[in-house]
Formats: sequence, structure tokens, C-alpha cells
Amino acid sequence: MKRSKIFALGMLALLFASSGWLRAGRQQETAEYEKRLAKIKQEIDALKQKIGEEEKKEKTILSSLDRLGFTKSLIRNEQALLSVQLEKNRLDLAAIKKSIPELNATLEQEKQALARILVTLYKFGPLSFVRFVFQAEDLKILLGESKHLSVLASSEERMIDAYKKNLNALGQAESDLKAKEKEIDSLIQRAGAKKAELEAEEKKDRAFMDQIRTSKKTYEQTIDELSIQARELQLMIQKFEKEEWAIPFPFVPFYEKKGRLPWPAGGKVVSSFGLQRHPQFNTVTMNNGVEIAPPKENLAVRSVHAGKVVFADYFKGYGNLIIIDHGMTYYSLYGHCAKFLVQKGDIVKTDQPIAEAGDTGSLVGVSLYFEIRYKTKPLDPLQWLGRK
Repeated sequence: MKRSKIFALGMLALLFASSGWLRAGRQQETAEYEKRLAKIKQEIDALKQKIGEEEKKEKTILSSLDRLGFTKSLIRNEQALLSVQLEKNRLDLAAIKKSIPELNATLEQEKQALARILVTLYKFGPLSFVRFVFQAEDLKILLGESKHLSVLASSEERMIDAYKKNLNALGQAESDLKAKEKEIDSLIQRAGAKKAELEAEEKKDRAFMDQIRTSKKTYEQTIDELSIQARELQLMIQKFEKEEWAIPFPFVPFYEKKGRLPWPAGGKVVSSFGLQRHPQFNTVTMNNGVEIAPPKENLAVRSVHAGKVVFADYFKGYGNLIIIDHGMTYYSLYGHCAKFLVQKGDIVKTDQPIAEAGDTGSLVGVSLYFEIRYKTKPLDPLQWLGRK
């Protein structure tokens, strides 16, 4: 009888404890997914706002590029949202599939425990218990056994309640399983539609780039607009010169690292610093930085030196742009980013990942636009970066 009681109570304790641990684990996972989803949704809302603002502006080459870039970024974020939702749903599905046999096993254990209790209570039913009272020689034994029987009766009620709850949980799990499978199928279909939508936008983008490259009038208009934005960028850097700050850790001054700075991204330089002559139109333009085409498998953008992020936002003509102040009026600039990993005000260290390369504001596809400046003067980055 004691063993039956201990077994029943032990089973209940184990059941409640394990379900509590599982719930806590699932709640933490769900909270992490909700955090990721909220961040992507925030980025989607910001892009929609930017697209709306660009549509109100006068149509220029750069504004058209902006709209194309924002639309592609929007679709990619929507794809990322679907991907996270799909990942979460698949984990939910796996948890449901795992819970069904576990619930069945728990129900079977509860059946067996209930059977033991019922057999015990049947043996010591009202008539049998009356006989037991008259046969008991020791009052302590009587009181002890009476207590055991009341505990068993109480355990029976709790186990019946638990059994009912688990039975309902099993039915709900089987229903949730079908719903999750249906939801996953829907997400996969929507992801496929977004992929087709992105491919259509990229096709439009390529056609527009071809127009810029092959039409002298369009190309010259693009260069004129980029020149205006370059002057705007210079004015912004002049404002940064007036802002004083101190790096909160010891570091080597930027000028001492000339020729030894780490590369901001892997890949090939596809556009050089300095005066560039167009091979077809014979026009000459000034390039204040270099463009690096990174390999598809490694789009990481890293800071070339310690400093403070003084700008991390979209800047017309440069796409998503990061500017790092390295002290003593030295700056490094990282354009065409697809995703920021830092924000304005952050202190970064040498070789720290700060972004992912992308094609926002780019005329050459996925690339990193990189500049080094002393005050507002552009410097040739290849003279500052170390040899590969």
C-alpha cells in the first residue's frame, strides 16, 4: 500500500516538474523568435516608409535607383520574415510530434497508477476497513493506515484530473499538428512567390543598370547626381570634425597603420580610386574610394580600425552607409551595405564585423564601397590597406 502511494505521488511530481521545464524552455524559444520577428517587421515598416517618401520626390536617376533598392530590400526582409516564421513553425511542429508519443506514454503510466490505487482502495473498501478497525491491535497502525488511505484517495482525484488534462492535451496536439502542417505549406508557397517577386525586381534593376551603362545621356545625368551627393557627404563629414570624443580603450593612432590596415571585405577590387575614364563615352570622373566585390559565401564587412560609428543610415548615391570616426579627423566609409550590424554611437574595434555587403545604391551589383578620409580629403585606400 505504501509503495502504491509513493509511486502515485512520485509520478505526479515527475509529470508536473517535467511539464514545467518544457513550458519554460518553449517560452524562452518563443520569446527569442518573437524578438527576431519584431526586428524584421520594424525594418519592413522603415523600408515601406522610405519607398513612400521616394515616390513623393522628383524622379531622378538616383531616386529611381533608391526605389529599386528599397523594393528589393523590402522583399528580402519579407523573405527573411517568412523564413523565421517557417523555422519557428517547423520547431513547433517537431515539438508537437514529439509531445504526442510522450503524452500517450504519460497517459498509459497514469492508467497503470490509477489502476493500482483503485485496486488498493477496493481491497480496503468501507466493509473491509470496518473489519480492519476491529482487528487492529495498535491504534498507531490504525491511524497510520487511515492516513495512507486518505492520501491514496486524494492522489486518485489529482491523477484523474491530470489524466483528463493530458487526454485533452493529446487531442489538442493532434489538432495543432494538422494546423501547423497546413500553415507550413502556406508559408512555403508564400516564400516561393516572394522569390519570384525578387527575381522580377532584380530583372528591372539589371535593365536600368544597362540603360545607365549604354546611354551617354543617362550616364552623365547619373554622374552629375552622384557629384551632388558627394558634396553633401563632404559637408556632413565637416560637421563630424567639430564633434570631440575619446576612445574608451588604448589604441594605435590611425596614421601609424598606413599600409597595414586589414581589408574591410574579401574579394576583388572592381573600381579603383582616382580619375576614371569611361571606355565608351570617354568621360572622366573622380572616384573617391574603391569598390570591392566580395565572394557570395562571405559578405562580411569589417571595420579597418577602432573608432566610433558616427553615421549608419541610408545616404543617396551610397546606399546603406556606415562612417567610422577613428580620431584625429581620420574616417573610414562603408557603402552599399545590405545589413547593419552596428548603429550610430557604437564603439567598434579593429576587424569587428559591422555590416554585410549588398547592392543598395550600387551601379556594379553586390559590392562594398570603401573610402578613407583625412578631414574631408579622400585618400587612396589601397595605400592604407595591407597586402593580401
